[in-house]
Amino acid sequence: MGTRLPGVLAPRGFVVTTLTEAVSGLATRRRSRFLGAIPVVALVMDVLVILASTVVAVTGRNQWHLFERGANIDSEQLMPLAPIMVVGWLAMIAVYSGYRSDVFGAGTDEYKHVLNAGLVTAALVGVGCFLAKFPLSRGFFVLLFAIGIPAMIAGRMVVRRALHRARLNGNLLQRVLIAGSPAHVDEIANVLRRERWLGYQVTGALTPAWSTDAETPCGVPVVGNADDVALMRSADTVFFAGGSGTSGQAMRKIVWDLEQDEVQIVVAPSVTDTSSDRVKVRPVGGLPLMHLDPPTWTDASRIGKRAFDLLGSGLLLVAFSPVFLFSAIAVKRFDGGPVFFRQIRTGRHGEEFVCLKFRSMVTDAEALLARLHEETGHTDGLFKMTDDPRITGPGKWLRRFSIDELPQLWNVFRGDMSLVGPRPPLPSEVEQYGDDVSRRLHVRPGMTGLWQVSGRSDLSWEEAVRLDLYYVDNWSMLQDLSILTRTVGAVLGSRGAY
Repeated sequence: MGTRLPGVLAPRGFVVTTLTEAVSGLATRRRSRFLGAIPVVALVMDVLVILASTVVAVTGRNQWHLFERGANIDSEQLMPLAPIMVVGWLAMIAVYSGYRSDVFGAGTDEYKHVLNAGLVTAALVGVGCFLAKFPLSRGFFVLLFAIGIPAMIAGRMVVRRALHRARLNGNLLQRVLIAGSPAHVDEIANVLRRERWLGYQVTGALTPAWSTDAETPCGVPVVGNADDVALMRSADTVFFAGGSGTSGQAMRKIVWDLEQDEVQIVVAPSVTDTSSDRVKVRPVGGLPLMHLDPPTWTDASRIGKRAFDLLGSGLLLVAFSPVFLFSAIAVKRFDGGPVFFRQIRTGRHGEEFVCLKFRSMVTDAEALLARLHEETGHTDGLFKMTDDPRITGPGKWLRRFSIDELPQLWNVFRGDMSLVGPRPPLPSEVEQYGDDVSRRLHVRPGMTGLWQVSGRSDLSWEEAVRLDLYYVDNWSMLQDLSILTRTVGAVLGSRGAY
């Protein structure tokens, strides 16, 4: 427990500090230029997508003759409209804030802006051509926007993927100071450190004057007081967490003082693991009040999700039937043991069921488990280890591509499980659940989930539980579809599979 050092510098220290600040300022300007180039990259991507979609729409219209069998579209017919349509589409994206720097990198706002801009552009083009009696081909119109809007969203996904990769490699980071009490600073810092793809690099904490610690309990160095505007100017972003002791009037003054320095101010309430769909900000008398909607786990138990599971699992059972046959033969021929591994798991509301998997271990795997627990020091949670000696030859490739879990489609079809949900726990695990963790049992367990697309066996027990609880509290059908899409990449990449 140290105390802050007084800000007195010797002459040599002054020179070193001045040079350091100059280099830091240069690095900040370079980083700002690169971050400012992201909207330009998105603009170039949008232009390329619109041009490519136009070419595809013309070619498709001329070959498929949608809606009519008239003359083919030629360049002379498109020349008057093409520039107006391209510029108008891009302008509409800008109107919908699709090129604002704060929409890139996280959240769904960017995709919503691009989608809405595309739909409005399509409506304006259609109505404009009708009123001007311009002979625009209906087939070209349908193909252009049916291909262009999804392609533009896909292009934005590519840009976001590249941005995340750059941030994970330590590039395009924003230096962050967090103002608040040590406990609140650590709460925000832990989230930013865990989600490195956000690009926030925590460089220090600004705590109230009553705190004399040199660093927070989690190791964030304390560099000054929560009202030190001079220190805030050295950061790209300042997070104001709870316990900063900053009044509304003082906060307004800080914003005024920093308005010329391009420092982002973020107010971080003590609310974590809550999706944006459940958060509503409603200003009342100049006071922004944040309203939290109730958790959505009850929606995950309704007929829509069950119908989706029933249809999806039925189609997948038929589609993967050749894989079932090949896998069953491989498992049986290896050692003559049973094809399936049956294990009791706990489902929704604590109801137990028999979970099916292709057997990927030796027949006496359960008898060897106690010895492996002792050798590895395992105490709680689901046991996983690399190079598990119990895994058979066929079991290695069955696990690598998650083929061993395909029989769980039958569990989904029966209603024991869902396509997407928390990982199905063992009864022994459930016995150790506290009140918080038991919320996982509010919904059906899933064949895949946030734990599957976020690292699988590479996750710690605490991290897997956190992801499952996030899913339960923030369920939506759109999230289910997103997880299913990401599962394909996770399985093909074999991330965390062993």
